[in-house]
Amino acid sequence: MKIKILTLSESELNSLTQGFRLGESHCFRMRCRAVLLKSEGLSSIQVGEQTQMTAQSVNGWVKRFESEGIKGLHTRPGQGRKPIMNCSDEEAVRRAIESDRQSVRLAKEAWQNSSGKKASELTFRRFLSALAQDIDV
Repeated sequence: MKIKILTLSESELNSLTQGFRLGESHCFRMRCRAVLLKSEGLSSIQVGEQTQMTAQSVNGWVKRFESEGIKGLHTRPGQGRKPIMNCSDEEAVRRAIESDRQSVRLAKEAWQNSSGKKASELTFRRFLSALAQDIDV
């Protein structure tokens, strides 16, 4: 099996090293590390063992780095699960709380009836907590 060796310029090497050390997310740091390890001549399987990725993922991130540079290693916007409650629900939640201040369960049910969305009581409480923190600031 032929191992693809990635040749990096000095600036690419520096930016990947900095991304690995100071990257804002664990995923980004591991992607930088995967590309760095590939540039050292390791196989995709060996790199995957060190970064907890599959060999296919390693190859995919290397290809994305080659085509887009270090910006390609960031998680693209729109990935992941969308939030159940967002800022558009703020006014409806405030009205629901004003109608029944003593019961979170009843306020949640009122919000669900008015918005047509469903959320667990824990999600509703977290949203209320976030609203309270915004008010305190």
